[in-house]
Amino acid sequence: MDDFGVYAVFGVNGPPQRLAEGSCRVSVAVPRIVRQVVLFSSGPWGERICVNAELNNADRMPITIGKLTPYNKCLSWEQWEEETWTDSVTLNVTLEGGTLVNMTVTLRFNIEQTLPSLRVRNQVLFKQTSCSEISQWSQEDSGNVSQREYQSQSKTPLISPSGRWGQTLCPIDAQTAILIGGQGARIQFCKDSMWKLCTEDMSWVAAETLAEGQTPEARIGHTAVYDPDTRRIFLFGGSKNNRWFNDVHILDTQSWKWTMVEAQGKVPPLAYQSCNMFRGELFVLGGVFPRPNPEPDGCSNSLYIFDPHLSIWYKPIVTGDVPSARSGHSACVMQQRKIYVFGGWDTPVCYNDMYMLDLGLMEFSTVKTTGKAPSPRSWHGSAVLSDTKFLIHGGYNGNNALSDTFIFDVDTNSWTEVSLPQLSVPRAGHSIITMETPGPLGFSEGDEDAGSAGRTLLVFGGGDNEGTFYSDLKTVTVEELLAAV
Repeated sequence: MDDFGVYAVFGVNGPPQRLAEGSCRVSVAVPRIVRQVVLFSSGPWGERICVNAELNNADRMPITIGKLTPYNKCLSWEQWEEETWTDSVTLNVTLEGGTLVNMTVTLRFNIEQTLPSLRVRNQVLFKQTSCSEISQWSQEDSGNVSQREYQSQSKTPLISPSGRWGQTLCPIDAQTAILIGGQGARIQFCKDSMWKLCTEDMSWVAAETLAEGQTPEARIGHTAVYDPDTRRIFLFGGSKNNRWFNDVHILDTQSWKWTMVEAQGKVPPLAYQSCNMFRGELFVLGGVFPRPNPEPDGCSNSLYIFDPHLSIWYKPIVTGDVPSARSGHSACVMQQRKIYVFGGWDTPVCYNDMYMLDLGLMEFSTVKTTGKAPSPRSWHGSAVLSDTKFLIHGGYNGNNALSDTFIFDVDTNSWTEVSLPQLSVPRAGHSIITMETPGPLGFSEGDEDAGSAGRTLLVFGGGDNEGTFYSDLKTVTVEELLAAV
């Protein structure tokens, strides 16, 4: 007998209540007096893939979204963590995968009672039936299901990520990059939080359920860095509503398994920090950290280093002209010995200054630049183009999203503005990476920028800070960018 079940606890004193045994979709009206909801599974998962959960308001718009998996079996929400929580909240639970043998049900709470009453729409036997097929049956059988509810139940699989900003896009080999996290329309965290990009044909594959282990909680403003020596992605920090994270999650791209690191040492919860890999360690600089109300959140100018071999955080001694506190800045490792830090913000000021950290001396210095520098900005994108050049594109200046593009030469400390039609859309909170691409090298032997041959710059997502979020993927060859300098 299959003892799998999904349970909910409403309020700190409420008993666990079984919502579903094998049903595809269950809706529960949360009692008005409840301010905490816990959802968990119990029993063998079998062929089941995941349980999607949404808290919706009275207009059936998602307040927050979560997912139970065989490796992440519990979710919790509290009213004070969700700014849009109202007195009319519904918990919607949808089961994906496995053998669905029961019925589609709707539970409704009587506010005067603590136990739900059950209304059964119909009883039909389904085996290996998708949620969309059951949803179509439910729509035909019941005229009381709204069009929006039907559409949400009968979603077809996405073939590309939804629009978002604040995500990470992390290359893991010459043809593959991994997209993690982000936030989209209506300030909702993306339900399709993880994708694989294949650059051979620029196709996307949904990867949320491919990896085992404890999946990181939805977030924005985090960092994700790939270590080619161990073939692992290190995800750190970020925020979700009024919460900040200082956790480290590792995705092993060979076994496709997530693990959460029990790190020693101290690092504050941070969002919109920079993170670079150097000699197997993570260098985390700046970021936003929370302060108790009524104080505003603060920005950091501290440097923290994480040693994956010892699973320990430490704060190194740095000298020189240390950058002022900031977040939303960029940081590029150049020539395997220097980190160049540009821009960022510390409310209400945006920056366009440049600092360089000598990784041998652990000494900061101010970089005096020539040429037309980018205007002050944060949440911009950056990418290394060659041994001597990196790119800055877009960002937010406190009023508008930006669309301009600049290339910096570390040999001459000079800025050059370039104009390309592929990079003409104003956007902030987007992702920029460079990856190897097939085809002729395009550079002659001995060219100082030959290391960039056969590479392409990819720009994904972001938003215009006016409510529009992008899901497009723009490409331009590095050769074309360098030729424009």
